Amino acid sequence: MTHPRRLLVPCAVVYALSLPAPVAAQDPRLITADLIQRHVGVLAADSMRGRATPSPELEKVAAYVAAAFRRAGLEPSGDSGGYVRRYPVGRDSTAIRPLAPNVAGVLPGRDSALRGEYVAVVAHMDHLGVGRPVKGDSIYNGADDNASGTAGVMALAAAFAAQPQRPRRSVLFLAVSGEESGLWGSRAFVAHPSVPLDSIVGLVNLDMIGRNRPDSVYLNGWGKTSISDLVRRLAVAHPELGLGVGPDVEDRPRTPADSDHYPFQHEGVPYVFFYTGDHADYHRPSDEVVRMDADKAARVTRLALYTLWAMADSRTRPKWDPAARRINVPPRKS
Repeated sequence: MTHPRRLLVPCAVVYALSLPAPVAAQDPRLITADLIQRHVGVLAADSMRGRATPSPELEKVAAYVAAAFRRAGLEPSGDSGGYVRRYPVGRDSTAIRPLAPNVAGVLPGRDSALRGEYVAVVAHMDHLGVGRPVKGDSIYNGADDNASGTAGVMALAAAFAAQPQRPRRSVLFLAVSGEESGLWGSRAFVAHPSVPLDSIVGLVNLDMIGRNRPDSVYLNGWGKTSISDLVRRLAVAHPELGLGVGPDVEDRPRTPADSDHYPFQHEGVPYVFFYTGDHADYHRPSDEVVRMDADKAARVTRLALYTLWAMADSRTRPKWDPAARRINVPPRKS
């Protein structure tokens, strides 16, 4: 997450809405707590030195994510036929600026009429690097923020690719950097997308999905698009997840630019942002792997699987609430 956030009121109520129509081929069994724990253990290890943007350690993380996409059999959606897309960081136009990585891969859809449309899932893989020591520890590991969400994206890639049938639409898997510096990576992707921006029909953002009460997940974008209603229905349809969903109380009618959904929603892409709440280790060296609830992160990721699959396999697109769109999507200049 980019900005400090208050602790949220726990959500204990699952909303009793009508259940969605069954969706075929959405087996979540590959998304396990062990897999999430293993990925977070790599991404948030001390050897990654907090994954600052840019840094050699962030490059290692990008290579790790790209390897996961390759193992899943995703089509590369980066530069020069690879998975990594680079963008210049900083604002000094007179200097040679360093480059930072995003990682992108695509699972093509099965329907020839809808394959050119995409649902996207994004998470930021960077954190704060090495900083002011706190109790002798200067490495800001960022296990929850946001190794947890990045692990979720990699687990989703593997789970989608392993299904016996693909969804109708294509799925874009995106790990970005520079979030902690001002959404650099997601802004760069939106400015120079690897797929047409108006072909992205919906987006799920995973940021900080592995802490706090085991039975709650919060949605930023609550009521703004049809996706939040879809998530609420899916939580009811899958009680085995043990997750109640509720609104992110720090959301506002005008969406704050606090995570990587923002550049997409600003361009009119319907979104939902999964988030499990603030905690005392936020942006501190104590946000370490041992404090992660990998089981909860896996269950949130499974809910994201059901959400993405439902969007990707539906013949209709997610829709904005008209009032929310007027506030959050500026009119395009002619």
